[in-house]
Amino acid sequence: MPIKWKDYEVGNFFDELIQSNGKPRSHSAVLANYLTGLAGEEVESLRAASELSIKEMGITFTVYTQEEGSIDRSWPFDIIPRIIAKSEWDGIEKGLKQRVRALNLFIHDLYHEQKIIKDKVFPKELLANSVNFRKECMGVNPPLNIWAHICGSDLVRHSDGTMYVLEDNLRVPSGVSYMLENRSVMKRVFPEMFESMSIQPVDDYPSQLFDMLASLSPRPADYPEVVVLTPGIYNSAYFEHAYLAQQMGAELVEGRDLVVESDDCVYMRTVEGLQRVDVIYRRIDDLFLDPEAFNPDSTLGVPGLMRAWKKGNVALANAPGAGVADDKVVYAFVPEIIKYYLGEDVILPNVPTYRCMYPDEQEYVLKNLDKLVVKPANESGGYGMMIGPAASKKEREKFAGLIKADPRNYIAQPTLSLSTVPTLVGDHVEPRHVDLRPFILSSDNINVTMGGLTRVALRKGSLVVNSSQGGGSKDTWIVEE
Repeated sequence: MPIKWKDYEVGNFFDELIQSNGKPRSHSAVLANYLTGLAGEEVESLRAASELSIKEMGITFTVYTQEEGSIDRSWPFDIIPRIIAKSEWDGIEKGLKQRVRALNLFIHDLYHEQKIIKDKVFPKELLANSVNFRKECMGVNPPLNIWAHICGSDLVRHSDGTMYVLEDNLRVPSGVSYMLENRSVMKRVFPEMFESMSIQPVDDYPSQLFDMLASLSPRPADYPEVVVLTPGIYNSAYFEHAYLAQQMGAELVEGRDLVVESDDCVYMRTVEGLQRVDVIYRRIDDLFLDPEAFNPDSTLGVPGLMRAWKKGNVALANAPGAGVADDKVVYAFVPEIIKYYLGEDVILPNVPTYRCMYPDEQEYVLKNLDKLVVKPANESGGYGMMIGPAASKKEREKFAGLIKADPRNYIAQPTLSLSTVPTLVGDHVEPRHVDLRPFILSSDNINVTMGGLTRVALRKGSLVVNSSQGGGSKDTWIVEE
């Protein structure tokens, strides 16, 4: 059937394309009108074309099940994009830059003088119980004092139209390759839209990423040796590791391909002999990076890598220890962190957050578990959390016990009415909830992607957007009005 916006029910949510009166928002009118002009078989043809493109391009993601182990699946994608006006995006970009500047100052402070703790702005006990604080990084000065070179901050929009930061991902944020591939698919499916609308490009991300990494090189050179360090083909994000290496013209390596020699420099094994490496974009968690410094049983890392990094002979992005700020309890303090280091009020607000480490906030959470989303401090991918309104009494009782046993490890937030985007469901469109992950690159300057990865909860009524939990994605268009 053709798409008819008069039959599209927005409900009580903020829809990114269609207003509550059934009319398209001004910045999405061109696309909305184009879609209504298509016959039903044309819409189906476009969807089939996108699915074929995804297969031809080999865009996959890996899921794990107890029954079948790891399975590669085609990337779940919906052809109706999310559209944000450039005028609004300019404010979002400014807020993201503010956030990552403050977080890098915060991380550097924690590994040096810890002024923010001495001034009693950030609780000492939070750092003492942080699973991602690396004492091995104390006193280290990475290039430009930047620790989180690549950050992915998740954004959500509430029913009142306000955009909130849901969390910050500063360890090994993933998903940018899918943002780039989504755009490639859309250019194949909707070439005319890219002619008639001023859609901001994202294609320059690989070159921006390479330039950022190259700027960290310890050796002045026109073309430093940059490599992408992957755990290997069984990692769920291996597609992205290979894709980004290929796009940057960098080598994709595993730990066994690198060696630290007696000069405390890192070398790559090649058919022509050892070749010095200047910058490593690592996609391996801290504890597996170097068996000499961290987990002695790790076969994924490189013995002596931390020694080479501390001596300034190789740059690591993101820097080891950056994950200390990738903690949902630390997230709750980001407005105070911004005020402390920058002397500014936060531009992009946090979602209201209750910290279970404080008795009064914990008491409120325990009394309102049926209304709140409870999250552990350091899980990702939608794991380990409880959505109160959808949870059974047994689940809520279980989480009450977990919170009481380890209050520092839990935060709670109200269940937001996430914004929606029209999504193809069978032969018609229905609203589906979305979030957004823009990517921020930091070195001597800060670059924010023009948009990001829009993740969509494909199940009706679901708020879980992670692909590992049944979610999918959409292209994100930033357009001039």
